[in-house]
Amino acid sequence: MDYKTYLFDFDYTLADSSRGIVACFRIVLTRHQYTNVTDEAIKRTIGKTLEESFSILTGVTDPEQLTAFRQEYRKEADIHMNANTLLFPDTLSTLKELKKRGARIGIISTKYRFRILDYLNNYLPADFFDIVVGGEDVKAAKPSAEGVQFALEHLKSIPKETLYIGDSTVDAETARNAGVDFAAVLNGITTADELRAYPHRIIMNSLSELQNVTSHS
Repeated sequence: MDYKTYLFDFDYTLADSSRGIVACFRIVLTRHQYTNVTDEAIKRTIGKTLEESFSILTGVTDPEQLTAFRQEYRKEADIHMNANTLLFPDTLSTLKELKKRGARIGIISTKYRFRILDYLNNYLPADFFDIVVGGEDVKAAKPSAEGVQFALEHLKSIPKETLYIGDSTVDAETARNAGVDFAAVLNGITTADELRAYPHRIIMNSLSELQNVTSHS
């Protein structure tokens, strides 16, 4: 049988916002004289919180400085992010097909909820998603299960009927911690080999393959 609830990561799962993310990091890092950080290094941190990413990229561990970096990034993202974000080719058709089957659809992301909704409102009706959980909605970021558990409670969904879809090992850990099945999509820079180390139902080359994934029961 099909899953009844599909919860998606956003960055590198539904959309490629890496150009916007790299641009925003680059502006803030350059402002603070961190000029040796590569685009690849920035992309490797996508899916982590901004504080974690800045700490990895700069070596800074002081919480106040990391908070300041985040605030600077957020100002740049208001300008650059959505203009530099592209949906993957089969995102809309896959989401619409799952919805047509009567599934509940949600997003669990470390990205700000308002930014995700601002972007998706260009492509989908305002009430399309049954829930969107952003970084500002949880105390503990992924791989904590908090966001997924919040969505399950809100949607009155049960774990065994829920599939979490993401591109990274953080997403795989999140699904495992929440006790839900995981489907990986190779839209990001995490490799199939890296993802195979975690429990998964399928590792997909594109989201359209989701339409053929059924639950265990």
